[in-house]
Amino acid sequence: MNGIILNSLRGREKAIGPFTDASDADPKTWRHWSLKRDSDDIAWLMFDCEDASVNVLSHPVLEELDEIVMALQSDKPKALVLRSAKSSNFCVGADIKEFGQLETLDAARQKLEAAHNVANRFAALPFTTIAVVHGHCFGGGLELALACDYRIGVQGSAYGFPEILLGLHPGLGGTARSIALIDPVQAMTMMLTGKTQRDYRAKKLGLIDTLVPERHVYAAIDAAVSGDLKKRQRDFKTRLMLTGPARKLTAKKMRQEAAKKAPPKHYPAPNQLIDLWEEHGGDTKAMLRAEIDSFCELLFTETSRNLVRVFFLQENLKKQASSAETQAQFKHVHVVGAGAMGGDIAGWCALQGFTVTLFDMKPEIIGKAIGRTAKLCEKKRLGEADKRAVLDRLIPDLTHAGASLADVIIEAVPEKLEIKRQVYADIEPRMKDGAILGTNTSSIPLDDLAQELKKPELLVGLHFFNPVAQMQLLEVVKHVKLADETFQKALAFTGKIKRLPVPVAGTPGFLVNRALTPYLLEAIVLLDEGVKAEVIDKAAEDFGMPMGPVELADIVGLDICLGVAQMLRDSLDSNMPEAPDWLIKKVEAGDLGKKTGKGLYTWKDNKPEKSGDVDSVPDGLTDRLLLPLINTCKACLREGVIEDEKLLDGAMIFGTGFAPFKGGPMHYSQTRGEANIKHALDGLADKYGERFTPDSSWDNATD
Repeated sequence: MNGIILNSLRGREKAIGPFTDASDADPKTWRHWSLKRDSDDIAWLMFDCEDASVNVLSHPVLEELDEIVMALQSDKPKALVLRSAKSSNFCVGADIKEFGQLETLDAARQKLEAAHNVANRFAALPFTTIAVVHGHCFGGGLELALACDYRIGVQGSAYGFPEILLGLHPGLGGTARSIALIDPVQAMTMMLTGKTQRDYRAKKLGLIDTLVPERHVYAAIDAAVSGDLKKRQRDFKTRLMLTGPARKLTAKKMRQEAAKKAPPKHYPAPNQLIDLWEEHGGDTKAMLRAEIDSFCELLFTETSRNLVRVFFLQENLKKQASSAETQAQFKHVHVVGAGAMGGDIAGWCALQGFTVTLFDMKPEIIGKAIGRTAKLCEKKRLGEADKRAVLDRLIPDLTHAGASLADVIIEAVPEKLEIKRQVYADIEPRMKDGAILGTNTSSIPLDDLAQELKKPELLVGLHFFNPVAQMQLLEVVKHVKLADETFQKALAFTGKIKRLPVPVAGTPGFLVNRALTPYLLEAIVLLDEGVKAEVIDKAAEDFGMPMGPVELADIVGLDICLGVAQMLRDSLDSNMPEAPDWLIKKVEAGDLGKKTGKGLYTWKDNKPEKSGDVDSVPDGLTDRLLLPLINTCKACLREGVIEDEKLLDGAMIFGTGFAPFKGGPMHYSQTRGEANIKHALDGLADKYGERFTPDSSWDNATD
């Protein structure tokens, strides 16, 4: 794309005469911008952050933009075109690192007011301004584009306001300019969900005025400059939605919907954004002013601080893949086992562009997996052609024909050591040079799995989480004979399929399942004591977990939970409670949870049937559930199951949904106080038994 942009500029230069550099009149040069004019007196402002692969709106970037705006005000062109010189993006948003550098509310307000002044002066330029957008246009980048008179989208571009994921809302005028431009309810939905809008959807919404291939950009620019590019006019319904009574009514509905996924006591940003809309949505200038105070208040909430931390935890996990030292190319994946996990792994890899052969001995099982992949394509809103391409890449394989062609083989058969060894005995002789063998085992130590392999150095754990298409984490599991080359390939492959790799030792349960098991088992103990399932789940949800442990156990599968718990009890922790007889009988009867329609709950239409009459949560219940999980995480750190606290917190957030607004289990323990955690565990151990004994690594904890 970068070459296309530069060649296009050179082509225009040749066609209409040489550019003149703004520095010809003003020797001032800029690090992040370049400004040129063509012979038609159109100014071209190119955004190109120095020493960076993407454009971000930092304080230095905005300072330079302010200088450029002043230069343009004193020497006005006929029109201004704003473009990015980066190959993959227009602008991905604000420089988030700067958020943590603001120490006081007043300092934040001064910075944001200055940024608003730049954006407002840019929006008020007395000539036509046109943003040409390719690639990603997110957050502050979209807000800058909204300050232009026209937006020309290049095919393949994407737009969004992701600030809500950081516990914030747009802060550079986006709250006001978006609802002034498009259907205000659609604009609010964009800001409240943080969802990305693809190019065609952005055109339908009216975020962009036209959508063109790169080769037609100049024709679109000429149409905008001449006034031939028509802007959408507000209809009566849209104007009605901006009135006070309509805003009040829609605000109430918005709060109800937002609370379902983001409880206000944990996530204040949605309600503050809705308050802005309700109070100022009919007055653009008032909303611009109010946005500053609201954004700054949110910036200093514990939720936002922790969600910003989560953003960097996610970036840290991404680096595990991007920094992998390998030149390996991945084109073909062979998956063994088309059950719930294997079939979904295969479908996800096909969705990411890989050729995938899916082996199973039962054709009907493969057929079901292909059906689930088709539904996933529909959920992702793929067009018929793209959906067909994904399904064409997912190839049924009843003979292991794909094994000899694959760069990565992933075994996803039942959690039984002998079954997996039989698969390896069949697969290993078929593997081509350079291929790696991944196992999706959720708990079996890889040293045991590797014992009978001729080349154990090629085996690596690739532990996906259910549901595969939603859970971003992937544990990359080591063992003593693992070759570093295999490990590096596994990390790189994880990045290619858009998952977040976390390296873990191949000890029983690895990290996530080992930490989750005492949490789930304590829920079973509470059920055995007569506590209602809904009360147990409410205790966890009130803490901030996306769902309670009873519901989670049903989703994972009671048979899997039981197997992992027994394995961990036998190999690691004899203090772990044994499963009650009623649970064993339930599993033997085939009541395994969501996948069978009945488990700890009865499931209907993929949802658990819960009593609406939930009792209040007894004191201490939340600690009984969560502290065993946190204690186990601490033990995993001490034992070297995972390298450091940041990786652990990232793994638990993206692998279990551990309350993101708390920043991860280790960050939570530090915020609460490690001495407090140890004291609470000691109290629970005295009352309920040795399973709550604090790990030795808490011994030096102080307030």
